[in-house]
Amino acid sequence: MLLSMILLKKKFLDLVRRGEKRQTIRLWPKRRLRAGQREFIPGLGRIRITAFEQVTPADLTEEDARLDGFASREALLAELRSLYGGRLDGAPCFRIRFSYPLEEDEPPRPADESRR
Repeated sequence: MLLSMILLKKKFLDLVRRGEKRQTIRLWPKRRLRAGQREFIPGLGRIRITAFEQVTPADLTEEDARLDGFASREALLAELRSLYGGRLDGAPCFRIRFSYPLEEDEPPRPADESRR
Protein backbone atom coordinates (compact mmCIF):
# COMPACT_ATOMS: atom_id res chain seq x y z
CA MET A 1 0.00 0.00 0.00
CA LEU A 2 1.39 3.38 -1.03
CA LEU A 3 0.84 6.40 1.17
CA SER A 4 1.28 9.91 -0.10
CA MET A 5 2.18 12.81 2.15
CA ILE A 6 0.40 15.92 3.25
CA LEU A 7 2.85 18.49 4.54
CA LEU A 8 1.88 20.72 7.47
CA LYS A 9 3.90 23.50 9.01
CA LYS A 10 5.46 22.54 12.34
CA LYS A 11 3.31 25.10 14.15
CA PHE A 12 0.23 22.98 13.31
CA LEU A 13 1.48 19.57 14.44
CA ASP A 14 0.58 20.02 18.12
CA LEU A 15 -2.88 21.27 17.12
CA VAL A 16 -3.44 18.00 15.25
CA ARG A 17 -2.14 15.97 18.21
CA ARG A 18 -4.56 17.77 20.56
CA GLY A 19 -7.48 17.32 18.18
CA GLU A 20 -7.79 21.05 17.52
CA LYS A 21 -6.95 20.76 13.81
CA ARG A 22 -8.90 18.25 11.71
CA GLN A 23 -8.81 20.04 8.38
CA THR A 24 -6.47 21.74 5.94
CA ILE A 25 -7.14 23.86 2.87
CA ARG A 26 -5.04 23.40 -0.27
CA LEU A 27 -4.84 25.34 -3.50
CA TRP A 28 -4.38 22.57 -6.04
CA PRO A 29 -5.18 22.62 -9.76
CA LYS A 30 -7.05 19.31 -9.52
CA ARG A 31 -8.31 16.66 -7.11
CA ARG A 32 -5.48 14.65 -5.53
CA LEU A 33 -7.27 12.78 -2.75
CA ARG A 34 -10.50 10.98 -1.98
CA ALA A 35 -12.39 10.39 1.27
CA GLY A 36 -11.34 7.10 2.85
CA GLN A 37 -7.70 7.26 1.78
CA ARG A 38 -4.86 6.89 4.21
CA GLU A 39 -2.19 9.58 4.04
CA PHE A 40 0.97 10.42 5.96
CA ILE A 41 1.90 13.66 7.73
CA PRO A 42 5.64 13.86 8.55
CA GLY A 43 6.08 14.37 12.28
CA LEU A 44 2.68 12.83 13.06
CA GLY A 45 2.10 9.62 11.16
CA ARG A 46 -0.88 8.23 9.34
CA ILE A 47 -4.23 9.93 8.96
CA ARG A 48 -7.52 9.02 7.28
CA ILE A 49 -9.09 11.48 4.84
CA THR A 50 -12.72 11.78 5.98
CA ALA A 51 -13.92 14.40 3.47
CA PHE A 52 -12.47 16.09 0.41
CA GLU A 53 -14.31 18.75 -1.53
CA GLN A 54 -13.63 21.66 -3.83
CA VAL A 55 -14.51 25.10 -2.45
CA THR A 56 -13.65 28.72 -3.09
CA PRO A 57 -12.19 31.02 -0.45
CA ALA A 58 -15.60 32.74 -0.29
CA ASP A 59 -17.16 29.39 0.71
CA LEU A 60 -14.98 29.06 3.83
CA THR A 61 -16.87 29.46 7.10
CA GLU A 62 -16.22 29.99 10.79
CA GLU A 63 -16.56 26.21 11.18
CA ASP A 64 -13.81 25.73 8.60
CA ALA A 65 -11.61 28.08 10.61
CA ARG A 66 -12.28 26.17 13.84
CA LEU A 67 -11.63 22.77 12.24
CA ASP A 68 -8.44 24.17 10.70
CA GLY A 69 -7.15 25.35 14.08
CA PHE A 70 -7.83 29.08 13.65
CA ALA A 71 -9.75 31.44 15.92
CA SER A 72 -11.72 33.00 13.07
CA ARG A 73 -12.48 32.82 9.37
CA GLU A 74 -10.45 36.01 8.92
CA ALA A 75 -7.40 34.38 10.56
CA LEU A 76 -7.74 31.34 8.27
CA LEU A 77 -8.00 33.55 5.18
CA ALA A 78 -4.99 35.61 6.33
CA GLU A 79 -2.92 32.41 6.63
CA LEU A 80 -4.04 31.26 3.19
CA ARG A 81 -3.16 34.66 1.70
CA SER A 82 0.30 34.48 3.31
CA LEU A 83 0.82 31.06 1.71
CA TYR A 84 -0.74 31.61 -1.70
CA GLY A 85 -0.77 35.39 -2.19
CA GLY A 86 -2.79 36.65 -5.13
CA ARG A 87 -3.24 33.13 -6.47
CA LEU A 88 -5.90 32.61 -3.80
CA ASP A 89 -8.36 35.03 -5.39
CA GLY A 90 -10.84 33.07 -7.46
CA ALA A 91 -8.77 29.89 -7.42
CA PRO A 92 -10.26 26.49 -6.63
CA CYS A 93 -9.31 25.27 -3.18
CA PHE A 94 -9.79 21.89 -1.61
CA ARG A 95 -11.14 21.36 1.90
CA ILE A 96 -9.47 18.27 3.32
CA ARG A 97 -10.88 16.86 6.56
CA PHE A 98 -9.06 14.07 8.32
CA SER A 99 -8.98 11.89 11.42
CA TYR A 100 -5.89 11.33 13.53
CA PRO A 101 -4.46 9.10 14.78
CA LEU A 102 -5.16 6.25 12.44
CA GLU A 103 -5.63 3.11 14.47
CA GLU A 104 -2.95 0.54 13.60
CA ASP A 105 -5.45 -2.29 13.31
CA GLU A 106 -7.86 -0.31 11.13
CA PRO A 107 -8.31 -2.20 7.87
CA PRO A 108 -7.75 -0.38 4.59
CA ARG A 109 -10.85 0.95 2.85
CA PRO A 110 -11.48 0.44 -0.86
CA ALA A 111 -10.01 3.86 -1.72
CA ASP A 112 -6.68 2.66 -0.29
CA GLU A 113 -6.69 -0.45 -2.45
CA SER A 114 -7.20 1.58 -5.64
CA ARG A 115 -3.95 3.48 -5.05
CA ARG A 116 -1.77 0.42 -5.58
